[in-house]
Amino acid sequence: MSTDRPTLPPVPVGPQGTDNEPLTASQRIELDDVIAAAERVTGLRFAVYLGELGGDVGGDVETGAREVHAALGAEAPVAALLAVSPAQRVVQVVTGGEAARRISDRSARLAVLATVASVSQGDLLGGLVNGIRTLADQAGTLPERADW
Repeated sequence: MSTDRPTLPPVPVGPQGTDNEPLTASQRIELDDVIAAAERVTGLRFAVYLGELGGDVGGDVETGAREVHAALGAEAPVAALLAVSPAQRVVQVVTGGEAARRISDRSARLAVLATVASVSQGDLLGGLVNGIRTLADQAGTLPERADW
């Protein structure tokens, strides 16, 4: 009778993810839940982009963020994008025309500050969650059509 047992992989401890996937599956689910709640309450579309903006570290990050936002297609006018590039140390918020009517430049700056505060402390998920929640809070709730 053999007593050889298969070796099990070690239990992960500490922050999870890789350069290609900085969030774990459970963190992505949590972020998806936060985005879904924000969309339900506001009626706007929210998106998060995590990666390089503008092609490289020296690229034009604002243009890169706008290109990512434009890739949302037909939903772009009602969308707010929170774009984070840790390698470039940049956070951008881009809003479509309709979303911009409810999310001011000041509100976008508040979301950037909320994101940076957490990310600078090593809490990437917290930064993304705080940024989306700030944008949703600033946008307010979707008006009830029955009240029109």
